[in-house]
Amino acid sequence: MVGVALSRWTMSYFATAVLALIAAEGLMLAGIGYPHTAIAAPESLLLVHLVAIGWLSLLMCGALFQFVPVLVNRPLDSNTLPLPTLILLVAGLAALLLGFAQLGGTIQTPFGFFPAAAILLGAGFVLVLWNLGRTLWAERPLPLPARFVVVGLCSLAATVFLGIIFALVLGGVATKPHLLDVTALGLPIHVIAGLGGWLTFTAFGVSYRLLAMFMLAPELEGRTTRGALYVGTAALTVAIVGGMAAICTSTNVIWPIGAAGGLGLLALALYGGDIQHLYRARKRRVIELNSRMAGIALANLAVTVALGIGLLFAGRFNDHVGVVVFLVAFAWLTGFGLAKLYKIVAFLTWLECYGPVLGKTATPRVQDLVTEPRAQKWFALYFVAVWIAAISLLLTTPSLFRLGVGAMLLATIGIGVQLMRTRRLANVAPALRLPKGTRPPHLLHSSVQPS
Repeated sequence: MVGVALSRWTMSYFATAVLALIAAEGLMLAGIGYPHTAIAAPESLLLVHLVAIGWLSLLMCGALFQFVPVLVNRPLDSNTLPLPTLILLVAGLAALLLGFAQLGGTIQTPFGFFPAAAILLGAGFVLVLWNLGRTLWAERPLPLPARFVVVGLCSLAATVFLGIIFALVLGGVATKPHLLDVTALGLPIHVIAGLGGWLTFTAFGVSYRLLAMFMLAPELEGRTTRGALYVGTAALTVAIVGGMAAICTSTNVIWPIGAAGGLGLLALALYGGDIQHLYRARKRRVIELNSRMAGIALANLAVTVALGIGLLFAGRFNDHVGVVVFLVAFAWLTGFGLAKLYKIVAFLTWLECYGPVLGKTATPRVQDLVTEPRAQKWFALYFVAVWIAAISLLLTTPSLFRLGVGAMLLATIGIGVQLMRTRRLANVAPALRLPKGTRPPHLLHSSVQPS
């Protein structure tokens, strides 16, 4: 990636996302939202969207602005749009959270926060789709990892479309019967499109490239990878398009969602086989911390799927759907996101600071920007804490849940401190920290465009 332009505002996306994650964990520790209130309560919905938009979506957007150009070997269509995009998304998220607080009676004001959120978030995500979509469109035919991203972006469009409908209905602006039906019955489709399509399927595509790159493993373009793409795309199409058709025709939504679930399991199996092959075929024998932690997150995904199937056959899935969503959000997506963030921040900081003088003077390695033993304990604490919290949800023990969430919060802050140390070059030996021709990177944005 030496020579690849840096996305100027990716670090701002990452910093905002981590702050949102810390805020969400703080709210859970304070007893706000699920499991202290019903999963469909306004307080729980506030918490869910703080995690899904504030943490996971901003993290994904920041990563894609940097790595979609790498996937297609082409500059981002616009390097000026990410900043106004971030402003719109943060403002829209703030309006959405205030809307849920208003719905729950926490704040009293006549201002319509839900319609404002629909406009701001809609505009922000349209800019995301426009910028990334034009970048991808210009480089057809696309490599396989980029095709996963395309499907993820289509799922994002569906998620945002449904979210806008929900917000307008909750805000009292939309009153058409079909829109009311979509709001009443469309939540499972919204969740599948968001967590399953936008966040998980996009993460699959990015992971194919990042794991291969960071572990020096061969790129995968065989039948199993294509199978994961095609079967996963079919699963999302059946769930989203079939689910919406079912709502519009007054058919039971469970049928398309059940069919999509079967296809999704096959796609997960194909993807899991590919990832196992990447780990086995790697040339880097000693696996770095980020790849080890990503492996744990992927194992968590497999266990979460197995748990969901077990609950389904036991007839207890509806009773514990919150546990499954919690594990998808924190054991899988957050675990994988923090693991990759640990490496990406170091890698981009190294490119920004030392890329311009590479070959002209002695420079540190990427691994010299991090101290893995110090970070490893925080990752270990995080994953253990997530499972303590999840088990407490299954056992309905609120005090144990708070203990787990408190440990998650502590671990997240610890990982955040390590990211700041990396960005500040605090782990680099003083003799190599700033050779001639370099300057310290800014904390929240990149100032160098390597050539």
